[in-house]
Amino acid sequence: MVAWKRQLILFGGFHESTRDYIYYNDVYAFNLDTFTWSKLSPLGTGPTPRSGCQMSVTPQGSIVIYGGYSKQRVKKDVDKGTQHSDMFLLKSEEGREGRWIWTRINPSGAKPTPRSGFSVAVAPNHQTLLFGGVCDEEEEESLEGDFLNDLHFYDAIKNRWFAGQLKGPKSEKRKRRRGPKAEPLGADKPECGGPSTLAPLEVVREVVAEDGTVVTIKQVLSAPGLVGQPQSDEDESPEEAGSPAVEPSPRSNAMLAVKHGRLYLYGGMFEAGDRQVTLSDLYCLDLHKMDEWTALVEADPETQEWLETDSEDSDVGEGAEGGEEDEEDSGEDSGEDSGEEEGEPQHPLVMPGEQFTDYLPRTEQYWVRLARDDAGPDAKEKRVLKIAHVMAKTFFDDSA
Repeated sequence: MVAWKRQLILFGGFHESTRDYIYYNDVYAFNLDTFTWSKLSPLGTGPTPRSGCQMSVTPQGSIVIYGGYSKQRVKKDVDKGTQHSDMFLLKSEEGREGRWIWTRINPSGAKPTPRSGFSVAVAPNHQTLLFGGVCDEEEEESLEGDFLNDLHFYDAIKNRWFAGQLKGPKSEKRKRRRGPKAEPLGADKPECGGPSTLAPLEVVREVVAEDGTVVTIKQVLSAPGLVGQPQSDEDESPEEAGSPAVEPSPRSNAMLAVKHGRLYLYGGMFEAGDRQVTLSDLYCLDLHKMDEWTALVEADPETQEWLETDSEDSDVGEGAEGGEEDEEDSGEDSGEDSGEEEGEPQHPLVMPGEQFTDYLPRTEQYWVRLARDDAGPDAKEKRVLKIAHVMAKTFFDDSA
């Protein structure tokens, strides 16, 4: 939905029930003076039914519809999704109030790859910006998502897409150009051909659920590019010049807002296996400078809580909590045999003053059995062992 003059224009969407679903491509207008809805019937061929598309108003007063997602049933209990990448223009006919017309347009430039779940905001120069999303890779009965964190701009006046390239922080190299030619000792040139060869850093954090599912959260720290950037008269320290630029991790459905030329990005979600992970980090980007993202609130996986949704996961969560109650009632019991009558696992207790380096060898076989049951018979031993160690460490830290 967008605001257009004294109206709100709404397009498409979907409705899903327990047995069926339907996608729409209809257009409605809400009059802000009379507070009434009316259905529009634009001329021409418009977008096919879809939801989650980009919708923005151009400087010329037209409405742009880009992308979106829809699905259709190919056979019983099997649906096929479509990620749309087409673009349409909805324009009000001059001199004919209430008459609209659809036109399909084909913009040039660096177009975004097909995706859904992307986020949209309007930049200060009236360009529409698009961030992230997910590209679903579907097979007949499986679905995997490739989550994105790239930035694109659409210029409606030029009808062209632009990739949102960050310039990176100002470099110490440019600062030296404005100073005397003589350089102090140790001010060597960058090795291996300069900044273009700097490889991005990848920070990996792992979160483990009560049932042993390991979720890996990756954050890419890209080295700043120094080529082709405008010079600046402001001085800065070498620490600032050489620090890597932080960017939001890949995600879909992030919240965007623009205020005083700054883009604010909050949260979103990504998937790890059958689990959905929601994010609560907050970033800021100066759209005038386009230099680097600033992390206002960083993600903290340790504070995340798993909200189980199905009966199997709920049983696991209740079993873990029940184990703690049995722990109090069993007194000096070892914990490995208690709770078996009700089928609730009781993890091996941590002895007073015991270190993890001692606890893991003593209980490793227990955690490996638990991890193997959770990972399934087809899981590789290396993965089973990794899950077992993470589960043991999590339980040990919680006990401590």
